[in-house]
Amino acid sequence: MLRDRRPDEAELAALADGTLAPERRAALEEQVLASPELGHRLAEQERFLALARSAAARVEAPASLRARIGAQRRTRRAWAPRIALVGAAAAAAVAVAVGLAVVRPGGSAERFHVALGPTALAPGAGGEATLTKTTSGWRIELRATGLPRLDAGRFYEAWLRNAAGTLVPVGTFNEGRNVTLWAGVSPKDFIILTVTRELADGDQGSSGEKVLLGTVDVGGSG
Repeated sequence: MLRDRRPDEAELAALADGTLAPERRAALEEQVLASPELGHRLAEQERFLALARSAAARVEAPASLRARIGAQRRTRRAWAPRIALVGAAAAAAVAVAVGLAVVRPGGSAERFHVALGPTALAPGAGGEATLTKTTSGWRIELRATGLPRLDAGRFYEAWLRNAAGTLVPVGTFNEGRNVTLWAGVSPKDFIILTVTRELADGDQGSSGEKVLLGTVDVGGSG
């Protein structure tokens, strides 16, 4: 029966953000109330949503300012060259504020950072990650503590997630001391980084067993 069907992460995300169909909502809310495990998973989805909204709010105002400066520059193309240079400098400053590509002396790459915090499944875990743009994609250098080594078909998997709840896997590992992962999507769009515990069972989706969680600091590259 529909009422007894086990919900997936997409349904829990829809329940958290209020987009779940009314005919399914009542049944799922009953399941959540009756299951501590589902209640924990819903709480994680709500935390995801809060993090995504917070990160989006941090970049919304600078993006608006960048658009306004761009409009002003278009109306001032006939001004003196010195004024044009001032406008270009202002636009460059705004680009730094919203975490856009920055070319530094020496040609250093665009880079973002993530502070990774624990979850209820791994309260003693923590870590950090650095995401660096390359021609092949985004290289993610992750360092974690408090995570026991997983073997024998068990492993950790890292994911990037956007505000709509879309998950993109970025790599797997057994222990978190010095991990290199790769992403083909931009952390400016997929702003939430998570790590889950997984089992080699043929299911390529996330288990939902999150052990680390953090938001990309899109406001401060470098």
